[in-house]
Amino acid sequence: MRLHNLKPRPGAKHRTKRLGQGESSGHGKTAGRGGKGQTARSGSSIRIGFEGGQMPLYRRIPKRGFNNTRFGTRYLSVNVGDLNRFEDGASVDEMALRTVGLANGRSGGIKILGNGELSRKLKVLAHAFSASAKAKIEAKGGTIEIVQKSKQAEKQST
Repeated sequence: MRLHNLKPRPGAKHRTKRLGQGESSGHGKTAGRGGKGQTARSGSSIRIGFEGGQMPLYRRIPKRGFNNTRFGTRYLSVNVGDLNRFEDGASVDEMALRTVGLANGRSGGIKILGNGELSRKLKVLAHAFSASAKAKIEAKGGTIEIVQKSKQAEKQST
């Protein structure tokens, strides 16, 4: 097989639709563009949601109610299995997690989740723990401590 012998699979190539080839072709006159007007012209494009000057649907619908996402606490999640990179008996806090690269970016705190297995005895200080993470840390003889974030630090991080 050579490059000049290669062909596309049967049925993969289609003839291009020949528009504007007379009325009897089925694609003549307006060539599939409908009637006259803005969309019939070449180079025309109307933004999504535009309704010809009528107030668009997304502006007609009332926007009511309260959304709590702006005020919720966003935690950086760290899995229990990732804590194995610390030494046995080490104290793991937010600063230690950030220096190792397990917690990056701005957040309202650190939450330890229960994915993975822990093989070391650690003292873990975080803002929140899942139930399974708490059980796994304490099963290895480690301790957990819930840290409260100060209001000043919270304002700086968000």
